[in-house]
Amino acid sequence: MEERQNLKENSKILVDVKHLKKYFQYGKNAVNKAVDDVSFFIREGETLGLVGESGCGKTTTGRTVIGMYSATEGEVLYNGQNVHKLTGHEKKEFTKDVQVIFQDPYASLNPRMTVTDIVAEGIDIHGLYKGAERMEKVYEYLHLVGLSKEHGSRFPHEFSGGQRQRIGIARALAIEPKFIMCDEPISALDVSIQAQVVNLLIKLQREMGLTYLFIAHDLSMVKHISDRVAVMYLGCMAELTSSYELYANPLHPYTKALLSAIPIPDPNIERTRHRIMLEGDVPSAINPPPGCRFKSRCKYAKPICGQEMPPLKEVEKDHFVACHLY
Repeated sequence: MEERQNLKENSKILVDVKHLKKYFQYGKNAVNKAVDDVSFFIREGETLGLVGESGCGKTTTGRTVIGMYSATEGEVLYNGQNVHKLTGHEKKEFTKDVQVIFQDPYASLNPRMTVTDIVAEGIDIHGLYKGAERMEKVYEYLHLVGLSKEHGSRFPHEFSGGQRQRIGIARALAIEPKFIMCDEPISALDVSIQAQVVNLLIKLQREMGLTYLFIAHDLSMVKHISDRVAVMYLGCMAELTSSYELYANPLHPYTKALLSAIPIPDPNIERTRHRIMLEGDVPSAINPPPGCRFKSRCKYAKPICGQEMPPLKEVEKDHFVACHLY
């Protein structure tokens, strides 16, 4: 494990996000600052977990990173190229290298297409394989995700939620991408199926050298799959460090509250741990107040917290936090 981690730390940066902003205009004066000055990078072969409450901007960040949304400000570099300035052949190559596993396995598959056609859609668009070779590739990826070639002639409604998500994973893998944005891929699944899908993603990453941006609510699953974890709060980055360091030594008050809410199966530990209950109102992302976005719920808030937005800075080796306490 340590050798694998060292290898990743020496890998080149595949995705580099710099001061990314994504605003949505509502009427003449209202602006939803869904993503507000977010920066991070992802190395080749690693998984960056992106966590936070519903509405904090995780999915908007992911979709802007892969070019589904245009950026209001800032830039996203993929292999050194600005994602939002690609045209023609470069853009087509980018869409081949980058794929998505969507949150809802029920809504993300075309109900009128067979599984074979769903998995082969990207293959056909990019002209990768034809005829018998195309079918062999489809069956290969179905087998890779735990399905059989007999499933290829069926339609999405004939499958369970976990099987549909496996079809979605096979579709994403079929064009041999390098980077996959996993947009809460387990949140719509039963708990018993979630671990299977996460373990499958880990296995595929090791076998195919994939790079993941893994967006999720479930902090225990994020710890299991991620090399580093970024915590977002109301459009801003609160904390960013290695998975081990975040869970062992959280620094931001919001991160501490999130981690204290993780369910623990051992009742003896559950009785002795301290649960942090956040009080106060969550500010609106539409025209948010100045200063720290978390100040209205933070018991450590100081006068400066209402005046200046704390920058994300390195307070320990490879441990970044945006808080005036540090």
